[in-house]
Amino acid sequence: MKKIKIVFLLCCMFVIAGIAFHYEKNKNEVVSTLSYVSWGTRGQLVRDVQQALKNRGYYRGSVDGIYGTGTYNAIVSFQKDNNLTTDGIAGAATLRALGISSGTGSSGIGQTEQSDIDEDLYLLASAIHGEARGEPYEGQVAVGAVILNRVSSEDFPNSIAEVVYQRGAFDAVRDGQITLTPNDTAFRAAQDALNGWDPTNGALYYWNPATATSRWIWSVPITTSIGRHVFGVK
Repeated sequence: MKKIKIVFLLCCMFVIAGIAFHYEKNKNEVVSTLSYVSWGTRGQLVRDVQQALKNRGYYRGSVDGIYGTGTYNAIVSFQKDNNLTTDGIAGAATLRALGISSGTGSSGIGQTEQSDIDEDLYLLASAIHGEARGEPYEGQVAVGAVILNRVSSEDFPNSIAEVVYQRGAFDAVRDGQITLTPNDTAFRAAQDALNGWDPTNGALYYWNPATATSRWIWSVPITTSIGRHVFGVK
């Protein structure tokens, strides 16, 4: 009888161990779904990109898994040399050109599903800081809201990264100010925009009337004005 009990306990231990292994395996599969590298991304996929760029002579920084200015500049240079969209995003085409399979690295920010939100918050704050620092707080939230409105619009890409890095969309990307470290105000404005505050009431465009040179932008009906920016939707 004693031997039977021992065998039974051993069987139970094996079953529990198997369930735990299955859980850990599935959990890792959930977080390892990152399919592109952009500003604010961290983790193994970024390391893979950095190492691939370093091997090709584009990246000279440390392979630390943190997307920063050096990684951005290296990706852009590689994209230019390989006739890829020069947006600083290592998406499917860029990863393929680097010989990297997408979806193989986790984000590395907390290793949870919250990581995607953290990355979006950082990038949105970077865009707000680059585009609207010095503007009234409401105006900074408004810039974040325009980006989010574009994500929701059928006329624009459907992620914050794709909207921000869309060719010619934002001056901060063209002149490199997107790479500046966002301050606390930009983070708060980004969070307020993500939480649903939209001072523009659905605007998809904004511009500074004193510096705008595009004739087309003036065809957009202006719906509100905040600080030095006007906002509109067409």
